[in-house]
Amino acid sequence: MTATVDTAPRPRPKLSQAEFIALTGMLFASVAFSIDAMLPALPEITRELTPDAPNRAQLIIAAFVLGMGLGTFVTGPLSDSFGRKPVILGGAALYISGALIAWYGPSLEAVLLGRVLQGLGAAGPRVVALAIVRDLYEGRQMARIVSFAMMIFTLFPAVAPLIGSAIIAGFGWRAIFLAFFAFSLVSVGWLTLRQEETLPRPARRPFRVGTLISATVEVVTHRVVFLSIVVQSFVFALLFATIATVQPVFDITYGRNADFPWIFATIALVSALPSLINAAIVVRFGMRRLIRAALLSQVIFAALAWALLSSEVLGPAAGFPVYVAWIVTIFGMVGFVIGNLNALAMQPMGHIAGTAASVMGAIATLAGGALGAGLGQAFDGTAAPQALGALIFSALALGIFRLVPDAEGR
Repeated sequence: MTATVDTAPRPRPKLSQAEFIALTGMLFASVAFSIDAMLPALPEITRELTPDAPNRAQLIIAAFVLGMGLGTFVTGPLSDSFGRKPVILGGAALYISGALIAWYGPSLEAVLLGRVLQGLGAAGPRVVALAIVRDLYEGRQMARIVSFAMMIFTLFPAVAPLIGSAIIAGFGWRAIFLAFFAFSLVSVGWLTLRQEETLPRPARRPFRVGTLISATVEVVTHRVVFLSIVVQSFVFALLFATIATVQPVFDITYGRNADFPWIFATIALVSALPSLINAAIVVRFGMRRLIRAALLSQVIFAALAWALLSSEVLGPAAGFPVYVAWIVTIFGMVGFVIGNLNALAMQPMGHIAGTAASVMGAIATLAGGALGAGLGQAFDGTAAPQALGALIFSALALGIFRLVPDAEGR
């Protein structure tokens, strides 16, 4: 299929690049904060809401991912029709409503409902922020901007569990939802006051079902975009399964729950380096080469982790550092893959950037969330099932990515 050439005039950035990256990173980070701040609360949620089925506490993560995937389908097309900023503000209203429902909810089902609404709302900043970047930048320069923003996204997990732990210690686990309320107010307030609308009215597309269907068909029938979505689905599956099980592994497998927020913070800080490195070298080496290298590396690391963690040779004392080191490689792989993959797939989709970002994000999130939740429920008190799943997912992602046409000559 021949790629559509984007000939629309590109708006000029109004903010300094540093402030724009920081704002974009904070919008991206709303997802990371909403997930990772909940991790220290899983034991409390288990004891209070689901003591007879501990693995159900992981649904706190899966419910958010489900809502985010569903919301992602519509936020991009809405932003193509009504502008970027109004859709982010509408998403913030949904997110805050969900946080309040979860804060008050008396049962696990009620909390999960609030988390689904939070996910629906979080789809706004997650998708539309990427469309804003595409409005202002393209190609490898876009990949560079996204890499810097993703570095902020990956740094947030360093502080989110610490924030969650501090809130739990002082006010109980439900107060975390009030922190989500405050975070949303700050991020959308910054956007409202500082970032101008990047999609002018003449460039907007009417919100019609037929137009939406045709744009969706264009996205999913474009070979580069479709294969990129499939690859991203497996990467997300690996990421979501890791996030859902990391706290139970620390607690149940290795008895290190008290150390979890600090060690996870260290993991997140170290894992931010690949995004920084990617931003520095992507223009020179190209997106495809870095994606291939990152996926191949994870295949090797996951195979080693599975071999070591599923054997009886390593006891808990030796197995724990192996597990932590492997988790670092997973987050590092994400730093090299997601931003580059999005930039690669968005390149031919500039004329429908919002819809493209929505369809890509929705399919990858829903598919990755379903696969990741399934892998998370396979937790058996050891990290072996997650390591085997990571090996399978990363190998599939690498094999499929090799089928992506080389659109940038590298």
